[in-house]
Amino acid sequence: MLIHHTCAVGAAIAVGSFALAGAAAAHHPGGGGNAGGAGPIFTIPASTLEEGQTAVGVMFEYVRLRTLSDQTLTGAALSGNEGVHDLKTIESVSAVMAYGLTKDLTVSMRVPWVGRTGIREGDATNPLNPVVVDRGSTFGFSDITFLGQYRFFNDKSSRTEAAVLLGVKAPTGATNRVDKQGELFDAEFQPGSGAWNGLFGVAGTHRFGAWSLDSNVLYILSSTGTQDTNLGDRFLYNAALSYRLTGTAPGQASHMHLGGPLPEPMYHGGPKGKKHDHEEQETPAGPAVDLVLEVNGEWHDKQSTAGVRDPNSGGTVVYLSPGVRVSVDKWSGYVSLGIPVVNEPNGIQPEPSLRIITGVSFAF
Repeated sequence: MLIHHTCAVGAAIAVGSFALAGAAAAHHPGGGGNAGGAGPIFTIPASTLEEGQTAVGVMFEYVRLRTLSDQTLTGAALSGNEGVHDLKTIESVSAVMAYGLTKDLTVSMRVPWVGRTGIREGDATNPLNPVVVDRGSTFGFSDITFLGQYRFFNDKSSRTEAAVLLGVKAPTGATNRVDKQGELFDAEFQPGSGAWNGLFGVAGTHRFGAWSLDSNVLYILSSTGTQDTNLGDRFLYNAALSYRLTGTAPGQASHMHLGGPLPEPMYHGGPKGKKHDHEEQETPAGPAVDLVLEVNGEWHDKQSTAGVRDPNSGGTVVYLSPGVRVSVDKWSGYVSLGIPVVNEPNGIQPEPSLRIITGVSFAF
């Protein structure tokens, strides 16, 4: 059996998971990631798929938030502080596919389903008896993301790569969800945004021995969508250090194509590719196990409706995210636990307390 760079499918399915749990993004899904063998899970690496190689996967993202107290919600309503809402969880299941057009150009697509639970707000219609209204939850298909990754630098001697990322998020998601009282949910709680968003970024990868160092930045330029609302630009920044604990170490192969990503979970390695232009060594039997440690940050601008900015939106969140990936032949599974180390929301908002990302990928 010939070794394949288990990093080959890595980035390829990192299609669009824009940090579901941004402090500012606490109401809309997040960004960037992997889903395959050796390499990062959420960070987008610079590697691309082999020409003609396809990677598919399913990813689940769960974000738990620290809910606001009834006193906070009713107090905001009494003071006329509009836009203060509570939120319990954000959940997303995404189908991802990536294809290598050439050895240096990978295109990816992500189709997400998003749910938000525990939406509450204060009601001070009767100032003498303010109450908390349980508005319920929203579920539905969200906006589809398309991303292209072009690797413009690939130094095989130093095992260093760099790539540019360009993409678009199309307004394909549902924007008509209503609450328990039959009222239309605000744009921030709808599965879709109703807006076209542009994605612009760069990614870098450097491998040494059994280690891989990856980083990327991605800017998401938002536009006005449903309910005349602009949900705000986002800036994602990620770095990851990965170590091949068991199985074929990255240093055993001279060419390590980690796959090419998109803004959600992709595949940084793992599954076996189908085209090779070099000799490879024999692969030891058994699964490959990778340990991953990432820092995932997101800044989110304030949202605006009809040109009026919401002071209780936007902010910054940074996660420290340990994770593990297990790859066997063309299959790869992974899990990442995100712990917020920076929570700086604007105004009054529920803050993320935990993020879990898990999924499986397959390459052919």
